[in-house]
Amino acid sequence: MIPEEKVREVAERLSIVEVVSDYVPLRRAGGNYLGLCPFHAEKTPSFNVNPAREIFHCFGCGAGGNAFSFVMKIEGVSFPEAVKLLARKAGIEIEERQLTPSEKKAQDEHTQFLRINELTTSYYRSILLQGQEGNPARQYLSNRSVGADISEAYRLGFAPDRRDGLVKHLKNNGAELDSALKLGIIRKADSGWYDLFRNRLIFPIRDARGQVIAFAGRVLDEALPKYINSPESPLYHKSSVLFGLDMALPSIRTSNSVIIVEGYFDHLALYRAGVQNVVATCGTALTGTHAGLIKRHAERVYTLFDSDNAGKKATIRSMEFFLEQRIPAYVISLPAGDDPDSFLSKHSTDLFIEQRNKALPIFDFFVRALLQETPPSSVNNKVKVINELAASFRKISNGAERTLYEKEICRLIDISAHEFRKQLGSLPSVRVSESLVSAEKKSENDRYQEMLLALIVCFPEARIAIREEGPDTLFEGDYLHLAEIILSETVEIDSPDWGFLLGRMEKQELKDLLSHLLFSSGKIEGMDWRVAFEECKQGMVKKQISFKNISLRLAVIDPDTDEYAMLLRQADALRTRKSKL
Repeated sequence: MIPEEKVREVAERLSIVEVVSDYVPLRRAGGNYLGLCPFHAEKTPSFNVNPAREIFHCFGCGAGGNAFSFVMKIEGVSFPEAVKLLARKAGIEIEERQLTPSEKKAQDEHTQFLRINELTTSYYRSILLQGQEGNPARQYLSNRSVGADISEAYRLGFAPDRRDGLVKHLKNNGAELDSALKLGIIRKADSGWYDLFRNRLIFPIRDARGQVIAFAGRVLDEALPKYINSPESPLYHKSSVLFGLDMALPSIRTSNSVIIVEGYFDHLALYRAGVQNVVATCGTALTGTHAGLIKRHAERVYTLFDSDNAGKKATIRSMEFFLEQRIPAYVISLPAGDDPDSFLSKHSTDLFIEQRNKALPIFDFFVRALLQETPPSSVNNKVKVINELAASFRKISNGAERTLYEKEICRLIDISAHEFRKQLGSLPSVRVSESLVSAEKKSENDRYQEMLLALIVCFPEARIAIREEGPDTLFEGDYLHLAEIILSETVEIDSPDWGFLLGRMEKQELKDLLSHLLFSSGKIEGMDWRVAFEECKQGMVKKQISFKNISLRLAVIDPDTDEYAMLLRQADALRTRKSKL
């Protein structure tokens, strides 16, 4: 376990903006920073980072916490591992102390997840290598010229066409099926447990350290869907994972560059050909988090997507992320109809290297694609082209590069630099709208409790009133737990270190709730807290459980329990309040 003073030292040395920016492109929006959430798919940024309080919160999916929480979630590591990662970044040496019971439990669960994935990998690998069930997959790999060495490097496997082969294997090896369920590799129905993958070639998906965190399964024929991936899990967030990164890192460090492809077999074809600085997205479009991950390891990136319209659009979408991260990006083009696998089956690696060396800068590729789609043959088309490229052009950070592109664009569409700048200046800058609405629909009682918690956060006087009223008469569940934490932390100080408080919380739901409240607290600054307090109390009285329900519960529980005492207090408080209404 890591001493608390060391955790504080790491937190003080690193800004949360600095930490999150390694993974997510952020833009300043007032006192906060905004970006696309790495934990769920979204098009409009709802992921907020507050540098003053050293916290983050996503108003789309509800994720929240401090820098350590963020690293834990995005890297799939325990709290001590997150502290160590950030300590290395900050240049701080860590001396460990003994884990608390809750931290030990979290670490054990993480270890259990990794063990289950290892058991799963070994099971699928044994089916591929041995026995009759693996024959179709062995023949398939032979037909695609995948030898034993490549199969071993990727740890390929095969899921047989059985309902519960993996389930039985995990049970026989003492694995907890509920943990495997959280990883998504098995499922449960009324008829019992069953496997997710059946009759598919299996690609284990590993993190940068080579640990198996998920799986992809490919059919051996033309059936659809061609691939299915493990769902999101405590270990696996597909928007922040690049397939093959662990295999590519030595080559990436040597070349200081990385090639991004779309498919697992595209990756395999290049790796087999000796081009090993290659990674693939895991069945999803490239994200800003992917771009941030690439920036941590390489200074230059090449995209190698399909040459069809979908591949072209994917290339242009990725350009936005690379411009935001200021990573020089280039586009490798192969002949129409070819992907890396088909190209390298017909041509040498040297010819592929030639294609890579002829790669176009990605903004150049974008302009050419745009002009092909909208020829500058009329005034309307020229204006349309400028409007289409304006937002991306503004993101070019290098002054010389901007000037050169401006000259080239003006030449291609036959317009003066003055007119180009004039049209560019007439367009509105890209504005990012900040969402302050939680995606979760809450009951009226929940909203009352959230408002009371917000009052505790913002108004020291409200804390006094709520202490006098008794938190357990106003809150329940997670709301009560959070209220008690905040009230205990603000006995002697008005404003605690919210970021550090978030880091000390063990329950993720509490972190998410508090971060949401902290980001939303600006809405109630300046309001009369007494009016809000009384409205919440009266509203909750009308919605609270009746005396009848309390009596029914009191009749069946032990009088010596905490719940019995709490219900008695609740009944007294309810009687008193109703008499005042």
